[in-house]
Amino acid sequence: MSDIYSKYETVIGLEVHAQLLTDSKLFCSDSAAFGGAPNTHISAISLAHPGTLPRMNRKAAEYAIKLGLACHCEIEKDNYFARKNYFYPDLPKGYQVSQHTAPICKGGYVPVVTDAGSRQIQLNRIHLEEDAGKLLHDQDPANSYVDYNRAGVPLVEIVSEPDMHTSDEAYAYLTELRRLVRYLGVCDGNMEEGSMRCDANISVRIKGTTTLGTKVEVKNMNSIRNVKRAIDNEVKRQIDLIEAGGTLVQETRSFDAATGSSFSLRSKEEANDYRYFPEPDLAPFHLTDEFIASIKATLPALPEELIQKYITVFGLPEYDARVICDDKGTADYFESLTAITTQYKAAANWMLGPVKSWLNEHSEDISRFPVTPAALAALIQLTDSGKVSFSIASSRILPEMTSTSEDPLSIATRLNLLQDTNADNISPIIDEVLAKYPDKVAAFRGGKKGLLSLFVGEVMKLSKGKADPRLTNELLAEKLKG
Repeated sequence: MSDIYSKYETVIGLEVHAQLLTDSKLFCSDSAAFGGAPNTHISAISLAHPGTLPRMNRKAAEYAIKLGLACHCEIEKDNYFARKNYFYPDLPKGYQVSQHTAPICKGGYVPVVTDAGSRQIQLNRIHLEEDAGKLLHDQDPANSYVDYNRAGVPLVEIVSEPDMHTSDEAYAYLTELRRLVRYLGVCDGNMEEGSMRCDANISVRIKGTTTLGTKVEVKNMNSIRNVKRAIDNEVKRQIDLIEAGGTLVQETRSFDAATGSSFSLRSKEEANDYRYFPEPDLAPFHLTDEFIASIKATLPALPEELIQKYITVFGLPEYDARVICDDKGTADYFESLTAITTQYKAAANWMLGPVKSWLNEHSEDISRFPVTPAALAALIQLTDSGKVSFSIASSRILPEMTSTSEDPLSIATRLNLLQDTNADNISPIIDEVLAKYPDKVAAFRGGKKGLLSLFVGEVMKLSKGKADPRLTNELLAEKLKG
């Protein structure tokens, strides 16, 4: 980084909208499912016809509270909704029902880990609101169409403080947030389908100063990687403009993923531009301590908790623990597996090696893996007992297990894969190998001890993988003494 850029500090705040996985919309019974033909998940209520009244979706509030508890927020007990007034073609009411001065979750934080270390990204709030519809610009050359299927779908908006200073931190924060909503089952976190959307508020200032610079909001980012790209692009644009003597204006910009650049959409609105006032058609709602406690009791073990368990209790390397916990399904499978076997490191090796390879090869996730945790535990025990080698178990037995319910020992017996632990059978094979490589034997005896792996490999090849590696090593060591 040149001196010009290194003298500036970046300040980033993210606003993340997450669609909640409720069956129905926030204020009516219309389906909240993704997809469907345009304008089929609608009714007079979601289209805001005169005389219709909204009714609160209890499950949406439960999901918002669950996320708030997982993010260490203070839960607001006395809640009400407000009308956020602005006109847009995909907003059927002409206003959006949201929360303004009393968000359901206040404060809190999300822990992140980057190359620079670990820290807690502070949150400002998490609040409930309804989604707008969707404009379709590619259906007709002269007109834009509106699909209201999404209008009224429940959202939480997760607003961070301006507490991130690099695109790497923003990337880690979004990755952790997506993982968190998936663990909780409150959102599928699919940015490509729009069920999780992110706007980035970005400013720069000279290092050592405390006054925030002019904030620019960047929208239209459909992946975590593109959020990182957009931040890097905007930081460079702002610094270049300041250094050239220009003036930054507070505005909203759209990111073009194809070019890696942004363009201006409009000058930025302030909160007072929306003319918030309490929603008169929805009564305020009060959350009791008992209700909040009942939701807290349903929280699953969260990623950071599991990671610490795997490191401190199971003795796994931090890398293994974090990769296993990247996906809730994988963590759930691993939890079931380690409830059966105490070979924790072996279990992790199988999950990160052969199991992951099978899933990648078949383009499946762990929920579609045909081998049960109990069956995999039996295979781990079979290798740990020395009856089959890891290589044979992973390359020959596991593939068989994916298409049959036969236990691994029966498969190994049927395919004649059990390791030979009879020294009388292995010793002649070793003699044959040593006779084949007299120069290597001499080199080994002369000090090149690394050649032992060559001899072991040749024995395994001649025995078709059946020679017990531990016994083979012992016999080789004995024969190579002379």
